[in-house]
Amino acid sequence: MQNQNKPARGYFMERLDYRTIGQENWRALGNFAQTVENNCQSRSLIEIIKLHASQINGCANCVNLHANLLRKIGESEERIQNVIVWQEATCFSEREKSALAWTEAVTRVSETGVPDEIFERVSEQFTDLELSDLTFEICTINFHNRLAIAFRREPGS
Repeated sequence: MQNQNKPARGYFMERLDYRTIGQENWRALGNFAQTVENNCQSRSLIEIIKLHASQINGCANCVNLHANLLRKIGESEERIQNVIVWQEATCFSEREKSALAWTEAVTRVSETGVPDEIFERVSEQFTDLELSDLTFEICTINFHNRLAIAFRREPGS
């Protein structure tokens, strides 16, 4: 039974503002995300993997946010638009492609089990510390995606 004091909420209406209601948790997640981000070498690569995880998860709010952040830091439209088809795109380095493959495997962990061949591929391009940092970034964006999708956070909000 719906609460009589609240209007009906549709798919495109935010269900609740988890950032306000769960302020302490939101701040803790923000602090964690900032710590992880501070450890990473390439802002562009991090935004590319955040965009791709958000595309996989279907998080419109985060796709919008990370595509715009990539534009803001000077990434080309070609690279932004080709993130979704990175395997066929020629505008990404092998290092970036291995990070995108790792992003897909970690994001789809229940489907992929994160195969050894993808781990080996990404391990050839990243040091152990860089791979650890990259994986924390992937996990963090997946956390954000799940919150935004669960509570129907609208793009641009």
